[in-house]
Amino acid sequence: MNRRFALITIALASVIAFLTGLNAAGWLQGPEPPVSIPPRALPGPGPVVRLATAGAVDFADIAERVNPAVVNIDATSRQRSRRGGILPPDLFGEPDRGGDLPELPQRGAGSGFIIDTEGHILTNHHVVEGAERITVKLADGRSVRAHLVGADPDTDIALVKIDADGQLPVAVLGDSSRLRVGDWVCAIGNPLGYEHTLTVGVVSYKGRKLFDPSLDNYIQTDAAINFGNSGGPLLNARGEVVGINAAVSARASSIGFAVPINTAAGSLDQLKHRGRVVRGYIGVTLREVDPDLQESLGLPSRAGALVEDVAPMSPAERAGIRTYDMIVSIGERPIATNDDLIRTVSSYEPGSAVRLRLLRDGRALDVPVKLAERPGRGPSEDAAEVSSDGPPAWPGAAIGLDVRDLERDIGRRLGLKAGTHGALVVHVEPLSPAYDAEIRRGSVILEINRREVASAADYRRVAARARPGDVLTFLVHIPSGSRALRTVRVER
Repeated sequence: MNRRFALITIALASVIAFLTGLNAAGWLQGPEPPVSIPPRALPGPGPVVRLATAGAVDFADIAERVNPAVVNIDATSRQRSRRGGILPPDLFGEPDRGGDLPELPQRGAGSGFIIDTEGHILTNHHVVEGAERITVKLADGRSVRAHLVGADPDTDIALVKIDADGQLPVAVLGDSSRLRVGDWVCAIGNPLGYEHTLTVGVVSYKGRKLFDPSLDNYIQTDAAINFGNSGGPLLNARGEVVGINAAVSARASSIGFAVPINTAAGSLDQLKHRGRVVRGYIGVTLREVDPDLQESLGLPSRAGALVEDVAPMSPAERAGIRTYDMIVSIGERPIATNDDLIRTVSSYEPGSAVRLRLLRDGRALDVPVKLAERPGRGPSEDAAEVSSDGPPAWPGAAIGLDVRDLERDIGRRLGLKAGTHGALVVHVEPLSPAYDAEIRRGSVILEINRREVASAADYRRVAARARPGDVLTFLVHIPSGSRALRTVRVER
């Protein structure tokens, strides 16, 4: 018995020792308390980067709230409507399935969204352009007749209205100026006839220029936008409308464009009361000031809007504004870029009197200007044909231009004023500095570095004195009929 007792004692001791070892190793302890790991900073100086929680934006909630305010728009006309320049077919629009069919009704489809309980709906101008009958299909399935209140082809927005017989769902308008590249956005519309489709992406770029460099300010997004999305809302992460989907690239997928909602909101009052949008106009062509142009003209700063040309009989010409003037403010508003000037002038009513501050030859001038109405967009004129009989006047290898004297009949064909002198460009060497500066055959060189060029001989003298690395500013008359500033850096 003593032997059995001894065996039991040894066995118990072994078990106790085994359990003691497990406890020491931590196997029998409860889970350790969580350890807070500090965010990891990027190498080098800079703020600590914190990763956003995945799924922080509830797009399902956005769709549930906004979808009832999104509508499908059918626009019918007896004749095919051509979108004359605001949205060329290589960037947007339903594919052209043939020539005009004036004998048959033509139907176009797009989207829109209700902005108030009175029944006003925002959409694109190209969705309803030329329509003789507009039908709106609401989210509850009802189809109601609508009428056009007003449209602005320059920014591709339109306002239509239905008769509201009760409480309508309304989309809340946001502030597109607060958008940042990388912000989440979603698009709702009726792409390819699939009603109330929601797609998600981010803001890819702000201020994209597509058709009219003076007014365009498109939001670029990779949220999928297809034919039929036109006029539908682009929404931010709070479900507010920040854009009107307007265009897609035909050359790549996931590249869409929307009109900023601030652009549309600023025009609503005029659309409701005038049926169109009028904007102030001074009649100048502007040129962005890059480092080369700043160096060449000796400008103290790149801030402002540099006048490249002045339209004949325009408010700017009547006020004495000249080429090379730098507009730095309107009234109390500073002007930092060309876009600042265009948007500020456009915000004034035609007939308004404003005061421009200019820098001319290093001196500040205050010039009063009475604004006219900005003309609508018209078709571009064909470039003039210019012959180049005989051998080139001067090879100009360092710049890349061949020129000859401007003859009177060619000047008349180019629309130049009688008595205008200059050097006619008859050849531009491919891949030369002049070619890179967009000087083209048929242009007339009027000035170089603000000195008159009255003949081909004048041009040759200037070109002969140019040294590698010099920057020359050309004032040229281009075949379309306006003047432009071109900067050429002489090759080394």
